[in-house]
Amino acid sequence: MKRITLMGGTTLLVMFALFSFRRCGGNGEAEYQTAIVARGAITQAVTATGTLNPVVNVQVGSQISGNIQKLFVDFNSPVKAGQVVAQIDPAVFQASVTQAEGDLANARAALELASVTAKRTEELVAKQNSAQSELDQAVAALHQAEAMVTIKEGALQKARVDLDHCTITSPIDGIVISRSVDVGQTVAASLSAPVIFTIANDLAKMQIDANVAEADIGTVEAGQKVDFTVDAFPKRTFHGEVVQVRNAPITVQNVVTYDTVIGVNNSDLKLKPGMTANVSIVGAQRDKALKVSNAALRFRPPDVTPPPTGMLGRRGKPGEHSTSAQCMPCEVPSRARCKSRRGSATGFLRKSSMVCRKETASSLQ
Repeated sequence: MKRITLMGGTTLLVMFALFSFRRCGGNGEAEYQTAIVARGAITQAVTATGTLNPVVNVQVGSQISGNIQKLFVDFNSPVKAGQVVAQIDPAVFQASVTQAEGDLANARAALELASVTAKRTEELVAKQNSAQSELDQAVAALHQAEAMVTIKEGALQKARVDLDHCTITSPIDGIVISRSVDVGQTVAASLSAPVIFTIANDLAKMQIDANVAEADIGTVEAGQKVDFTVDAFPKRTFHGEVVQVRNAPITVQNVVTYDTVIGVNNSDLKLKPGMTANVSIVGAQRDKALKVSNAALRFRPPDVTPPPTGMLGRRGKPGEHSTSAQCMPCEVPSRARCKSRRGSATGFLRKSSMVCRKETASSLQ
């Protein structure tokens, strides 16, 4: 019976020792992974995201208010500069032109009458059959009639311009990528012109407006090569070149970025306006360089559990321990005594309220 009890105690002691040994990291064994050192291309790149946009993107609007009478183009329609793309109902503006023409005719008739009156009054004054004041009034009326004719000519010109604005034309050669109105819809021109069409000049040449972080913008320069991908073609890598790095900062939630314009050749018309591009700006590249994995430059030691701390002693003789709480080891010489901040109780050092004070050998005696 005693032998069985002794074997059981020995087994428990060995298990406890193994458990403590593993927790304390006593095995000391490190795990290693191997990687092949080879030669190849190494690239230093700056990553960012951006949006594909046409190089020239024109929003065609209306300077006047009215109903859309006709639309001559639609989405993806190719257009030429000066081509009619929409027509606004011109009835109201045609009436304004007619009214302005009548007002001008009336002003010219008044001018003729004022001219004849001034000439007749001048002859009467020369024969001393009329007062000089009447001549002055006739000359003033003549000048007013001339000014009124100028005003009416300007009103007629404005009415004709508004009538011409009923016919909306394309300002550039390109393709319609957006249409915002339908036939019969009313457009209201107030402080800003309503947009009817969005026309891109040439989709074969596009650009990416990428937002590069301020920490990386120092390595980006015009002329650097760019590789990018889009979600529509995940297995294809497109290429471009940095055209411009704009100095205007873009701040969103205290994050500062800078707009970097990247020129893209889209001769096959695969890329569409508005696509999100994942950009990689190549800062430096080396071919046939000796490559070592980054993991070989890092070292992480195995987890080591700190040794068990001492236990808090109850008030009384030094060295008498209590098993109710943990305490930090008292780092003082053997001939030293621990004193509590709250009183004169002695014991081992507690983490929250004990301080160590060394005493001289004479005081210990």
